[in-house]
Amino acid sequence: MSGPLSGLKVIEFAGIGPGPFCGMLLADMGADVLRLDRVQATELGMGIDPRHDVLGRGKRSIGLDLKQPAHVALALELAALADALIEGFRPGVMERLGLGPEVCLQKNPQLVFGRMTGWGQDGPLAARAGHDINYIALSGALHAIGRGDAAPVPPLALLGDFGGGALFLAFGMVSALFEAQRSGRGQVVDAAIADGVALLMAPFYALQAAGRWQDRRGSNALDGGAPWYDSYETADGGYVCIGAIESRFYAELLLRLELDPGTLPRQHDRSGWPKLRDIFSACFRQKTREQWCRVFEGSDACFAPVLSIAEAPSHPHFAARGTFSAPGGYPEPAPVPRLSRTPGEATGAPPRTGEGGAAALADWGLSAARIEASKAAGAVLSA
Repeated sequence: MSGPLSGLKVIEFAGIGPGPFCGMLLADMGADVLRLDRVQATELGMGIDPRHDVLGRGKRSIGLDLKQPAHVALALELAALADALIEGFRPGVMERLGLGPEVCLQKNPQLVFGRMTGWGQDGPLAARAGHDINYIALSGALHAIGRGDAAPVPPLALLGDFGGGALFLAFGMVSALFEAQRSGRGQVVDAAIADGVALLMAPFYALQAAGRWQDRRGSNALDGGAPWYDSYETADGGYVCIGAIESRFYAELLLRLELDPGTLPRQHDRSGWPKLRDIFSACFRQKTREQWCRVFEGSDACFAPVLSIAEAPSHPHFAARGTFSAPGGYPEPAPVPRLSRTPGEATGAPPRTGEGGAAALADWGLSAARIEASKAAGAVLSA
């Protein structure tokens, strides 16, 4: 393994969404991530084939039944050898399994114990089930997304699970690992998706406090309310988007659209926004998406075609930067951010349960006899 986290040992208890995404981020940067899968079949997320689950790339796996004391003992032994641990159970589950932070930190005082939940480890909702849409709803984000005359629109699971959850868990764990190098002491990282989304909303809370944001979706400069920050249908049924906020970019937009600014409402005159939107809509419907791409080529009008998941990987910009690769025969995003001296790397296909397990245990320092004992106890150490 290469990358800035090379040599870091991380246990990841199998889960869905933000926990595995955090583990992938650490693995991309060189960490040795060992996933503790469940031996018994369990409904996890969308149920896709493990080989297509990019969140598992660069990891190895062992299969455990955490209802068996021998398997819990192995997990605790690994926690004693690890630098960090990721778990995404509801509050109290790890404690009931005998794998809570008090037990693990007693075995390994330097361990960084990462906890990924929707609502957090405490509070009135801590024990309740939920998904991305619920967490972003409570944080004020969902209310702000969509057209003013329609219901809020769920922004995939990007804002909650992966933005407010996984990224903050990864940031918290790396911060705690850095501190542990100086203090010699680990700690618990309580990463709640609802908390993370609330923090992501900080700029908009600030705008509202300053009187620059209306608490009604689809009525502001950055939520589709402004006609110069929105998407428009083209002649072929495709879409393009514009984000010409600054006056110089807006002037470039009008130039490329061949519109005379003297005949239009002023850019920031809200009363003129409906008319301006109608003009832009009619204009963009005159050409195909590809034709508009040629019109705006080389411009600073803050224009882009709206590409689908199938289209995006082949865009020339992404191709030039190597933003996507296809090690398994289908496109997957490459690791980011890019480090100049110790870059991350996507290494290894997502494992099936137990794949690479025996080698991982040996690499972590378990003896051959201990590995064989684990196999005899029913742990899955090969695919």
